[in-house]
Amino acid sequence: MIHESEMMSAKLAAELVPDTAAAPTALANVSRRAMLGGMGALVLALSWRDPAKAEDKTNEPKKFGADAMPHGWQDDPKVFVAIAPDGTVTVTCHRAEMGQGVRTSIAFVVADELEATWDKVKVTQAWGDEARFGNQDTDGSRSLRHFFQHLRHAGAAARLMLVQAAAKQWNVPVSEVKAENHVVTHAKSKRSLGYGEIAAAAAELPVPARETVTLKESKDFKYIGKGKIGLIDNRDITTGKAIYGLDTRLDGMLYALVARPPVFGGKVVSYDDTEANKVAGVVKIFKIDAPEAPVEFQPLGGVAVIAKNTWAAMKAREALKITWDDGPNASYDSVAFRGELEKAARAPGKVVRNQGDVDGAMAKAKTRVEAEYFVPHLVQAPMEPPAAVVRIKDGFCEAWACTQAPQATHDRLAKKLNLAADKVRVNQTLLGGGFGRKSKPDYVLEAALCSQAVDGAPVKLTWTREDDLHHGYYHTISVERLEAGLDDKGMPVAWLHRSAAPTIGSIFAAGAKNELPFELGMGLTNTPFDVPNIRLENPSADAHVRIGWFRSVSNIPHAFAIQSFVNELAHAAGRDPKEYLLALIGPDRKIDPTTLGDVWNYGEDPARYPIDTGRLRGVIEAAAKGIGWGRKMAKNTGLGIAGHYSFVTHTAVAAEVEVGSKGEVVVKRVDIAVDCGPQVNPERIRSQMEGAVVMGMGLALSAEITFKDGRAQQNNFDGYEITRIDAAPKEIHVHLLPNPNYSGPLGGVGEPGVPPVAPAIANAIFAATGRRIRQLPIRDQLSA
Repeated sequence: MIHESEMMSAKLAAELVPDTAAAPTALANVSRRAMLGGMGALVLALSWRDPAKAEDKTNEPKKFGADAMPHGWQDDPKVFVAIAPDGTVTVTCHRAEMGQGVRTSIAFVVADELEATWDKVKVTQAWGDEARFGNQDTDGSRSLRHFFQHLRHAGAAARLMLVQAAAKQWNVPVSEVKAENHVVTHAKSKRSLGYGEIAAAAAELPVPARETVTLKESKDFKYIGKGKIGLIDNRDITTGKAIYGLDTRLDGMLYALVARPPVFGGKVVSYDDTEANKVAGVVKIFKIDAPEAPVEFQPLGGVAVIAKNTWAAMKAREALKITWDDGPNASYDSVAFRGELEKAARAPGKVVRNQGDVDGAMAKAKTRVEAEYFVPHLVQAPMEPPAAVVRIKDGFCEAWACTQAPQATHDRLAKKLNLAADKVRVNQTLLGGGFGRKSKPDYVLEAALCSQAVDGAPVKLTWTREDDLHHGYYHTISVERLEAGLDDKGMPVAWLHRSAAPTIGSIFAAGAKNELPFELGMGLTNTPFDVPNIRLENPSADAHVRIGWFRSVSNIPHAFAIQSFVNELAHAAGRDPKEYLLALIGPDRKIDPTTLGDVWNYGEDPARYPIDTGRLRGVIEAAAKGIGWGRKMAKNTGLGIAGHYSFVTHTAVAAEVEVGSKGEVVVKRVDIAVDCGPQVNPERIRSQMEGAVVMGMGLALSAEITFKDGRAQQNNFDGYEITRIDAAPKEIHVHLLPNPNYSGPLGGVGEPGVPPVAPAIANAIFAATGRRIRQLPIRDQLSA
């Protein structure tokens, strides 16, 4: 049974939305006030719950997907759809827009089922309220994967409500009324009403029960799967009208920066702010206490400087004289630590998957091959560094932030400031990139502490690029050791893989030294090869920096090592790398990941989301065909290939590389093939894959963060090198494998393109030069 949502008046709705005139945080296409101001809009009053979800959970089956996420999902049209009297349809986007186009995709999924014409569709951004909107944590490539069918239902339910309202007004059967192209019609009487004309009456109706709502057949889609719609907010973004976290302005706003401990785990012993206070415009300088371990998403501590402008805050911070206690990580040296990881990877570790008798098969193997691979620390480095504005007024905290996790931000603000949940509001701005960094709201908490220190005045807290590189949440450093015993045909009869890397769990539990199930399930435990004897081990490793999510997370080291090792085995066997990879994957089959020891499977039901080796083979074949695998190559050029399963999507990359006389690497062409299930927005899938190729190139060729004496050694983009435009491939070809079954499950898109890029490039370098790449980044390894 479904509880009907209650309608509130537009006046009451507006009262619950603080005036944003001074800080335009809604998308420029339409303001939130415009959406809510006036009767005739389909606006949710209170969210409803299925009472079955509130029952005793002791006998409930395991939940997957959106059902298993905090606050689950929502499909009430009064949450996501508003129709103004002039017919303008405003779709509320509840996920963070950070360049992946989710605002556009969500809008046209709803609009397609609503039968709205695109020129009358706008989008507005939801604030942080998961009880109202469903889960809002934008990471894990889950937005459409979890909400596609629910958003379809919201649009279809709104369409049905318009039909019901018109049928009631005309006193005709609902079955005789049709909504199409923004018009409701009754063919028999030739009467019609525009959506705006009937919206007010429709808003008074109860939300239809789910079983009464009919979704469109995929053949009738106008927007879904067509790939012909650009970004709905592209004009606002390109003309500078769109509001990012750094763009937020409030009356009387102050500006803040923080001098943070240069070493993770350090703290302020003392500070002298005499010279800093002489800088014109400085308002206040105060100490932020360092957090106790585990640090989770808390600020690192340090000394905050609040001023009347950012420049004054920067100059005052430079003038501070701070004595630091560097703490337990003062001697951290990432070069030396690599040696510790190598030592750990060469000894037995925690067994995370054990199939057959690896030791026995290894002893009897005709040939034995072993290799170690290294991936350094990485940092997300979004083009917009972390930034937030917080104002505390009359006991109410309001934040404007470029956050991927508005609910997590809300909850931690409430706790940090000791406020009731209803006394905190988080407004989500556009993100100038996220890549996992902005899932952690430490910077928003810093802004809140600064506002609190100046009696609640609005304060914008900004991270510089140096702050971002020196004090971030880093991708883990990793050593991957692989050993294989080959039979007389060159195929593995035994496979041993040890993955040694500090865990993300270290920020949540002090002393955590082994990778968590979700990290292991990113290309390690779910290795889908047709090998009779496999043992996978995870040696322990200490964390000396904050470890955090990074686009594709642990898939990066696992895919680099495994796909590079497969290439090495192919060479040892004297076989073509692509054919060898396909042979290693084996015949087409659907594998329950839990049978491989993967208890996570990206949070999805293994029955609906098996590892499909047929689909994995399909993307490998598609990438190879695209690049012309097997063609004759010029001197010092080569082709490389890699395939990987991540975020319940199958992806493969084929790369063409040329190596110059001085060891310089030119990636001439990349073909990337992806099978993500039904394609909701092909245009954005292509964009995501192209971006993944460029980002993956940076990881392969130039990007790394190193530490000495506990301090990050890279300061800006001169040291932490992302792919420049002149280094990007001259050609990137994206191959989308068709899957028209829109009742089937969707895969992820934002992250799966990254993992196969580096090994494909490394394998191409070997084909071009005969030199093996086993550590990233490549940099000048080929110059010697």
